Amino acid sequence: MRSIVPVLTVVGVIFALWYAAAIWLNAAWAYDKAKRADVALSTSELVADTWSQEKPRLPAPHQVGAEIWKTTGAMVAKGRAFSKRSLIYHSWITLSATLLGFALGTGLGILLAVGIVYNTVMDRSVMPWVITSQTIPILALAPMIIVVLNAVGISGLLPKAMISMYLSFFPVVVGMVKGLRSPEVMQLDQMRTWNASASQTFWRLRLPASMPYLFASLKVGMAASLVGAIVGELPTGAVAGLGARLLAGSYYGQTIQIWSALIMAAALAAVLVAIIGVIQRVTLSRMGMA
Repeated sequence: MRSIVPVLTVVGVIFALWYAAAIWLNAAWAYDKAKRADVALSTSELVADTWSQEKPRLPAPHQVGAEIWKTTGAMVAKGRAFSKRSLIYHSWITLSATLLGFALGTGLGILLAVGIVYNTVMDRSVMPWVITSQTIPILALAPMIIVVLNAVGISGLLPKAMISMYLSFFPVVVGMVKGLRSPEVMQLDQMRTWNASASQTFWRLRLPASMPYLFASLKVGMAASLVGAIVGELPTGAVAGLGARLLAGSYYGQTIQIWSALIMAAALAAVLVAIIGVIQRVTLSRMGMA
């Protein structure tokens, strides 16, 4: 109970600030309508108007909640969960690219980390390029990746997954390099005393020691992978996916649609990171590290 109260307090403050910001940002349109109608707005009328506008600058939380329900729960109740108007359908499209990109990024990150730890040349040559790669804005790089892949006949899910991979591999590389190098000198000397081979040292010392670092980097990588999938949908003119919902909402000034897609993306990221957290607790517990 004590752990829930601080969370609920923070959530309550966020909602209060959100509602207050909705009044502030939407008040200009409310006053403009009242001026053209030659009527005076009371405080209660102003609040009611700013929280119920069709295309507000900032939708109120209950407007976003209603939109999410209309495009998720209501669709499920009607048996149209995977209708193209459903956020569940668009979330699934984005999730597919996210998971594929995350898997590719994790695999690439682990392979690079092992090479960097065990090969001095890779440590001195590859690691600086890995760091430099993250200085390129993804919004500038994403269209280039899509154009190049389309030129060789690759389209659909894979280009978005490649962008997700580009964002997700970096935290895995950094985390795994730190983790694989975390065993102390005394532990490595003991493995040599036991005449352990390099592979035995890796599987029985370095890899187990890197698990906490790996899971921490996987959480960051998963969130980055979701961002990459959404960004990958923007320059393609995609008609499906959370990125497509954001793009369509921006075209037609549907701010409520934009915010519902943003909240859905945040919820999706939270669920994916929570799943990794559960796997982390189970894995570390079985290894006697929790």
